[in-house]
Amino acid sequence: MTDPIADFLTRVRNAVKANHKVVEAPASKMKKEITRILHEQGYILAYKFVTDERGHEQIKIALKYHPVTKTPAIKYLKRVSRPGLRRYSSCAEMPRVLNGLGIAILSTSKGIMTDKTARVENVGGEVLCYIY
Repeated sequence: MTDPIADFLTRVRNAVKANHKVVEAPASKMKKEITRILHEQGYILAYKFVTDERGHEQIKIALKYHPVTKTPAIKYLKRVSRPGLRRYSSCAEMPRVLNGLGIAILSTSKGIMTDKTARVENVGGEVLCYIY
């Protein structure tokens, strides 16, 4: 697998489109941080890290849907920077997703954070994905 972050985002995107309640994916430090940000921003209901019988760590994510209309909280999820074409952004040129209603997740020198946090911290970095 050349891009595990894209695989993780695709698993979440496919689970949302199929109206699944829970999605599982292999864990890594970056995927854990992306999951934490998704939970903090209210895009997923809950998450936990489990170890399977072979000792590999997995992420279990409970997806969030509207209680009445059953529409998913994640409507759009796109990988921006990829191994073939890395996308970097300075603090001044930080992308605004859906005019500030969505979030961009960045990998900066101060850790993985949203575009709003990166503007406050005055750092730039690699734009990992867009979510709204």
